[in-house]
Amino acid sequence: MQLTERHNEYWRKNLVYTAILLLAWFVATFVEVWFARELNAITFFGWPLAFWFSAQGSLAIYVAIIGIYAVLMRK
Repeated sequence: MQLTERHNEYWRKNLVYTAILLLAWFVATFVEVWFARELNAITFFGWPLAFWFSAQGSLAIYVAIIGIYAVLMRK
């Protein structure tokens, strides 16, 4: 089955969106952990900042990534 030009364009955009969102996921997951010692020097409400990023920030970013992907695919 041959894909039309429209299908090829859709899949090209889908792969670009996925790559960008996976990069955001990688940064939120692994880069924050990489700099955890430096971030722990800063406290936020009495807790180390790396803890807050891991416990709250990462979850918010994951939900945002899912929402952004859903909005982009709806177009």
